[in-house]
Amino acid sequence: MTINIQFLGSTLLAVLSALVLEATLLSSPAQACTRILWNNNKLAVVVGRTMDWPESTEPILTVFPRGMKRNGGLLGPTLVVPENPAQWTSKYGSLVTTVYGMGTADGLNEKGLGMHMLYLTATEFGPRNPSKAGVQAGLWGQYLLDNAATVKDAIALMNQIQPVMVAIDGMKSTVHLAIEDASGDSAILEYINGNLVIHHGPEYRIMTNDPPYDQQLAFLKNWDFTNATRQTPLPGNVDPKDRFVRATYYQMMLPEPKTQQEAIAGILAIARNVSVPFGAPNNIPGSLYNTEYRTAIDLTHRRYFFELSLSPNVIWVDLDKLDLRNGAPVLTLDPDNLELSGNVAAKFKQADKTPF
Repeated sequence: MTINIQFLGSTLLAVLSALVLEATLLSSPAQACTRILWNNNKLAVVVGRTMDWPESTEPILTVFPRGMKRNGGLLGPTLVVPENPAQWTSKYGSLVTTVYGMGTADGLNEKGLGMHMLYLTATEFGPRNPSKAGVQAGLWGQYLLDNAATVKDAIALMNQIQPVMVAIDGMKSTVHLAIEDASGDSAILEYINGNLVIHHGPEYRIMTNDPPYDQQLAFLKNWDFTNATRQTPLPGNVDPKDRFVRATYYQMMLPEPKTQQEAIAGILAIARNVSVPFGAPNNIPGSLYNTEYRTAIDLTHRRYFFELSLSPNVIWVDLDKLDLRNGAPVLTLDPDNLELSGNVAAKFKQADKTPF
């Protein structure tokens, strides 16, 4: 079901347009973002992603304690799921990256569950089923972080909810999710023709955008990486299929890390390789988008890394050292600050207003 909002203030209109995450620009889908999971090394389960978008999504690092009361039918102050909206109280604390303070694009919770929301043109959540609690698509991932400790938990929760698409002037929140946990388990969650399609297993390490995941896997079979060398041909553009192949190849080639630092460096190296350079054209000439930021997560040690493309520095936070107790304040940090570097836990400030 698609909910159309006829009138919104200019601020909320901009917010909703951004919340579409990698939606259309100049009538052309951005088809952006890549997720890379490294769960087959002996040291730590680490994952990275890129966020590619034609303008700033105003990312804010946000710490949510346990006990957050949420309404999945709200987009800011506007109720967009009027019939049986999901309402819940978070079981687990989380550290996430928000978009315009209206939804969660990326993050992990205290149990080591990671979540990444990416664009997928083919997404169709289907007609609204009021027997299931509705969650506007921007809060879909946060719902799982709040309530699930593992990938299996998250998959089970999907029986209880239905993500609901929100649209303005035809721009839809067509997204899919990648989730993983500290055991190395992984799943890709997509809604195709109104049906939930789940690819579940540790072997599902790479996700980009269109086409749907089963077609991406079929396309990958055209490539043979046996006895690879520097002459092995690889697709080099920023198309989602190109990035899928390239990320798969380089993930397979990662050497066994000796330290946590090497593990994160390895995953960020691939994220940078599949990033969209400034000025790279989209589907039509003159339509541009680039990688706004990259994240990396050590799920084993619950450490979150963030790299803004306009900053020379990588910053990180240890989730275990944050106050996630019920009743603790919501904390935020704007990463758009050239003075930020390294461990920034002490730089977080209490939020004036809980974003959602």
